Amino acid sequence: MPGIWETHMTFSQRSRTLFKTMAVVLALALPTALAISSADARVGGGMSSGSRGSRTYSAPPSTTTAPGSTSQFNRTYTQPGAGMNSAAAAPARGGLFGRAGGFMGGLAAGFLGAGLLGMLFGGGLFGGLGGLSSIIGLIIQIALVVLVVRLAMSWWQRRHTPQTAYANADAGAGQGPQPNYRSGLGGGLGGGLGGFGFGGANNAPLEIKPDDYEAFERLLGEVQTAWSNEDVAKLHTLATPEMVSYFEQDLSQNRARNVVNKVSNTKLLQGDLAEAWREGETDYATVALRFALTDKTVDRNTGAIVAGSEQPGEATEIWTFARRPNGGWELSAIQQTN
Repeated sequence: MPGIWETHMTFSQRSRTLFKTMAVVLALALPTALAISSADARVGGGMSSGSRGSRTYSAPPSTTTAPGSTSQFNRTYTQPGAGMNSAAAAPARGGLFGRAGGFMGGLAAGFLGAGLLGMLFGGGLFGGLGGLSSIIGLIIQIALVVLVVRLAMSWWQRRHTPQTAYANADAGAGQGPQPNYRSGLGGGLGGGLGGFGFGGANNAPLEIKPDDYEAFERLLGEVQTAWSNEDVAKLHTLATPEMVSYFEQDLSQNRARNVVNKVSNTKLLQGDLAEAWREGETDYATVALRFALTDKTVDRNTGAIVAGSEQPGEATEIWTFARRPNGGWELSAIQQTN
């Protein structure tokens, strides 16, 4: 009998320990789950979506507002390696003196072909070269013309490329984080000319002016408002078609759950520029944004809050804006910070 009591007491102690452990785990997991649910509710679904041109798969530089790393894209139309401005992603370019092609490669192939022809007709390996002296002279003249043309193109491109810009919304601002992008630095030179090959994407630096910063702040609020109103037509005027397609997917999921996400009282607290550049005719600007907002998800029928709360919170995200000729800035990507 004592042995049975001892066994029962030991089992009871183990049960109490197990229940306590489960209670602690639930107590820690519940706030986390609520926080995740609230974060996933706002515009963009709490995911990293969109495109940053040729820099889609390159992490934007860290800033004072977002000193940590940035999440890779969960949703993007851009395929890896498509238009990437990096030596790893781009195929080797021959150019004039490329390792695998170009003029020198073709010339070497010509010498080899002439030698093989000489051997074939009994003239030895180099026998075929004598009869090709005029052709080689012509090739050399063509090469000189190509060289002169490319040097002229290089001079023209340097003359018409904007100077490196270090965008600062307020030249008198001190060091450290400042609101409304005042701590922002633009820049980073792109790939430039690859030898004489002239390959690669055009990633010219871009100057971001005070009017641009104001446009970014305005878009932050307008996108959140249009999202809350489920106004897809308005979103089409504020974001790229790719981003609107993601918004429509998220809104459809909310309708299927019979809920609506309401984001209000959006206010920029701090922001700075990570990088800005130009690709072809499109301008890009990636900015870090820390903003206040009230984020809640309510039942469509009763209006009861099912996620989030009436209490204001904060979020830090990386937004990329794109601008095309004769157009304004549009939201092109949203990335989460780690």
